[in-house]
Amino acid sequence: MIKRRTLMAATGAAGLGVPTLAWAQPRNSAWPRALNMGTAAPGGTYAIYGPAWGQIVQEATGVNISYRTTQGPNQNIILTNRKEVELGMVTMGVALQAWNGQGEWTQGNRFRDIRALFPMYDTPFHGVALVRSGITDHSQLNGKSVGVGPRGGTPGTYYPLILRSLGVTPSAIRYGSASDLIGQVADGLLDAFLFASGVPIPAFSELETTNQVNIFGFTTAQMDTIVAAIPELSKGTVPRGTYRTPTADLNILGVYNFAIGHKSLPDDLAFEITKAVMTQNARMVQATAASKETLAANWNKNTFLPFHPGAAKWFRENGHAIPDNLVMA
Repeated sequence: MIKRRTLMAATGAAGLGVPTLAWAQPRNSAWPRALNMGTAAPGGTYAIYGPAWGQIVQEATGVNISYRTTQGPNQNIILTNRKEVELGMVTMGVALQAWNGQGEWTQGNRFRDIRALFPMYDTPFHGVALVRSGITDHSQLNGKSVGVGPRGGTPGTYYPLILRSLGVTPSAIRYGSASDLIGQVADGLLDAFLFASGVPIPAFSELETTNQVNIFGFTTAQMDTIVAAIPELSKGTVPRGTYRTPTADLNILGVYNFAIGHKSLPDDLAFEITKAVMTQNARMVQATAASKETLAANWNKNTFLPFHPGAAKWFRENGHAIPDNLVMA
């Protein structure tokens, strides 16, 4: 697992054409020599996206970036809040739970030392199953075994709630990395894999290259029911052509992703981090198509999590009116 993770980081950097700065020197002597980033398990988009923007930041600032494989947004928030990592990636639904101390995983604790840096991409919830299973819709998952990603990830947090809101009761809900769970679907050990990540989800694309699959979203009625129960989710579509199998757009529910940092990051370093990623979108897209949404104009997908002052300064200097109540030192 460690070897695969290291390779993924290395190939992501190579795909960007970014030199590996193993012994980089910070361009400002007051900056830390190194920062750690919480990513996620292999098979999801964070595992590719994180090293992509980390390498861009490393090149721009001279600060060495290392990566910690985590269970996803929940754990990234916990680790960043504790300053065990200084950078992370989160979905805004999970971040809202963290900020308010809601959701079982928070145990009533409010995580108030995290700050937004920049918008990443939307995370659509959708599922995949082998054609031979006969599963083409979430309503068919009663009594079936399903995987939902790492327990601390966004799908691991939200998919049990989504299924409950639809009155669907699987025989088993299994947690684990996307790469492990998609292997269990291929081997017939799981009936379906339900996930949420930037599209195309690498694990879904991998499965459909070797198997006949159904990739499915939600009906209009299902989306209405779910949003009534979980209002932080928003309706959207995954366009036809994102995957090879679907013959039409998929109706999905989504939640936006943001990069975060600890509040103690120096303001000028947070400024340069944000500038580096926001001004090099073409290089990000080389690493993953999900980066097409990594645009400064999407800062307004965040309505509650305070921006780091350094990040807010960059957005404001580039024509984006982040309000004062959405900035916190």
